[in-house]
Amino acid sequence: MLPVWRKSSRSGTSGDQSDCVEVARVVRNIGVRDSKDPDGPRLALSPAAWQALVEHLKHDDTA
Repeated sequence: MLPVWRKSSRSGTSGDQSDCVEVARVVRNIGVRDSKDPDGPRLALSPAAWQALVEHLKHDDTA
């Protein structure tokens, strides 16, 4: 089954606002890719690593 890639509903569709990442459920992981380069490199994060990244970004942890 092919992954279904999606980006945030807060992402724009033109100019600088179209620069974002897309995510998809990939087997047991969360796939992450650049929306401007859908055939380019991708990351595969475990659900725990994805959750940690999201929490880090939400709280803007710099430590």
